Amino acid sequence: MLSITNLRVMYDGVVEGVRDVSLSVERQRIVALLGANGAGKSTVLKAVSGILYTEDGAITDGSIQFDDQPIDRLGPQAIVRAGLVQVPEGRRLFDTLTVNENLLAGGAALRRDALRQTLDQVFDLLPELADHRGRVAGLLSGGQQQMVAIGRALMAKPRLLMLDEPSLGLAPQVSDKILGAVRRLRDEAGLTVLLVEQNARAALELADYGYIMDRGRVVLDGESTALLRNDDVREFYLGLGAQGQRRSMRDVKHYRRRKRWLA
Repeated sequence: MLSITNLRVMYDGVVEGVRDVSLSVERQRIVALLGANGAGKSTVLKAVSGILYTEDGAITDGSIQFDDQPIDRLGPQAIVRAGLVQVPEGRRLFDTLTVNENLLAGGAALRRDALRQTLDQVFDLLPELADHRGRVAGLLSGGQQQMVAIGRALMAKPRLLMLDEPSLGLAPQVSDKILGAVRRLRDEAGLTVLLVEQNARAALELADYGYIMDRGRVVLDGESTALLRNDDVREFYLGLGAQGQRRSMRDVKHYRRRKRWLA
């Protein structure tokens, strides 16, 4: 469905954001893109969404295809019309508008009859929003706002939904609820999801497949169940040693010297 091949992104023509990144997302699967801050995860999403220009970024090599059609030279509006919609980090709602108004803004390109039908579908998929439809979005909790952000993206009727750090700043129980909603979108609506997430364990337990990035490159990928068992992933991203005991970063300082993934 989505195929990224040897992607290279530069900022201001001098700073390399990602280098030689290749990944694919198959239909009706959840794919997790993991890595530390600055690894290049969000840059990949911005490249797919066509919004690198907002930060003086540009694709300098490689290709991005969606349903076997190139999209790496399309503008963001055309990419949304093709069926790819991103929920940005930090939610970025219209804080002074109600939940209902935020959702309607997400479906601005729809005809009136389709708009109402899609709104009903979003409330069916995310019933947590129905009780808050008349509330001002800026007064909602962080978890409720994240649900609104996802719902607003669904109003554009995406076939592939890209989520950038949906659990950021949320309590664990609220984060679990958000990720549970993502699973329902795949299972009940047949949606395909590309998920950028710092909570590696939660992401891999949710996803079908995962890619791990480091310093702008994909250094490891595989089925999520295999990655959860991988010793390097357990040590450096789950904080667990060989016997399943949690280790501090002080214990794993040799990470920079090992770099077995890049060998």
